[in-house]
Amino acid sequence: MSEENKHRATAAAILPLVGGAGNVTSVAHCMTRLRLGLRDRSLVQDEALKALPPVMGVVEDDTYQIVLGPGTVARVTPEFEALVEEGRADAPGEPVAPAAPAGGSDPVTAEELAAQGAALRAERKAKNATPFKLFLRRIANIFVPLIPALIGCGIIAGLNGLLVNLGWLPGVTPALAAIASGFMALIAVFVGYNTAKEFGGTPILGGAVASIVVYAKVADVEAFGQHLSPGQGGVLGALAAACLGVYVEKRCRRWVPESVDVLVTPTVTVLVSGLATLFGLMFLAGEVSAWIGDAADWLLAHGGAGAGFLLGGLFLPLVMLGLHQALIPIHTTLIEGSGFTVLLPILAMAGAGQVGAALAIYLRLPRNTSVRTTIKSALWPGFLGVGEPLIYGVSLPLGRPFVTACAGGAFGGAFVGLFNQLGTDVGSTAIGPSGWALFPLLDGNHGLARTIAVYAAGLLVGYIAGFVATYWFGFTKTMLAELNAAPDEQAPASPAPVAAEERVAEKV
Repeated sequence: MSEENKHRATAAAILPLVGGAGNVTSVAHCMTRLRLGLRDRSLVQDEALKALPPVMGVVEDDTYQIVLGPGTVARVTPEFEALVEEGRADAPGEPVAPAAPAGGSDPVTAEELAAQGAALRAERKAKNATPFKLFLRRIANIFVPLIPALIGCGIIAGLNGLLVNLGWLPGVTPALAAIASGFMALIAVFVGYNTAKEFGGTPILGGAVASIVVYAKVADVEAFGQHLSPGQGGVLGALAAACLGVYVEKRCRRWVPESVDVLVTPTVTVLVSGLATLFGLMFLAGEVSAWIGDAADWLLAHGGAGAGFLLGGLFLPLVMLGLHQALIPIHTTLIEGSGFTVLLPILAMAGAGQVGAALAIYLRLPRNTSVRTTIKSALWPGFLGVGEPLIYGVSLPLGRPFVTACAGGAFGGAFVGLFNQLGTDVGSTAIGPSGWALFPLLDGNHGLARTIAVYAAGLLVGYIAGFVATYWFGFTKTMLAELNAAPDEQAPASPAPVAAEERVAEKV
């Protein structure tokens, strides 16, 4: 089967399991997930979806998210969109409910753990629907579409740096430098465009206002007693400028007569927002950007292992709370200022802890073939930084192994943080990838070889610490007895339903 037919077959297999074309209201994707807006969540067959070979897991948030992995999702999404459009054209109307999935599942199988994971996701979704967290989600929506370009340019920058250090292809390296740097030079424009789009303004006006930040002639403008610099304020200045532009535009739409709206509204929006950007926002955002860079340097220079321990150990709980999205503009600001973010390699250790924990669970449950099968299918994506299948399908529903996995991430983060404190910066030139997938994006202040060695050693520490902590402290005797029962020892009747959070509480 050709690649194109394979991805279309995957899309065709997914569509009926989410209720058909009539049940799909929106289609989008990020680095690893197909994100669907659905009319009726009850029409989705979760277990049948998870059983599809290309599907690594599902996550329910503000959208229904199917984890397909990097690369695959970008190819499946357009095929899925085409099938949805075809389905709507051929059979408009209400979606037809799919056949109900099979009955009760065994309480100690992967299916039961997946059900508990779904319940925990639903609870987390309800708790995360606060105004502050919804605002953070909108901020994340501005930066997530930029990740593919950050990755591509970051890898080219790393390749160019390697060629320059080796003295190879001197006629090509200037061209590679231009290719790698072009996007970062204009990233403020893309941030402004996405900001206006996300907050309900005209995207091109957001881009126009944000472009002021990177215009070379701003050096002729004086604000707060000093001349501005092109790019001063960076993505934060562009974000603030575009937000102001949306506000001004909406006010204009309310009061300007329709007959002159096309002339007055764009002019007033760009003029008012532009002046505010030049004589206020660029300077203030520049100060905030400089403070973020200084704070990150100070944290790792003085906190070192302790800071890395906290960052690596608390990252997954931050994800559960929806607060990790606040880190995206911080990463982007660090990359824009110094060429790489020193925080991402430390946070990536959280995934290493999950992998180590999964290996320990696999060995501690030799008779639970269902859970072991789930781990075998989710382990390789976990090594590549796609952790959702392990988190939601194994460690989080079990409770204690999730905590011990976080401990593994903490020790891995402490290791990388210690080297930062000793003067070896380990950074990433882009955001998005994690695990082994982060190797092509690594950069630092002491050469690529040392940077790669420290990051690889940090992953190894995370694997080992997550494994040891889970193997020895991840299970109570009761949990092992329940989860390790052979199939013929399990009761034939399904037990009375127990709330997922109660079961996790018992196991913790």
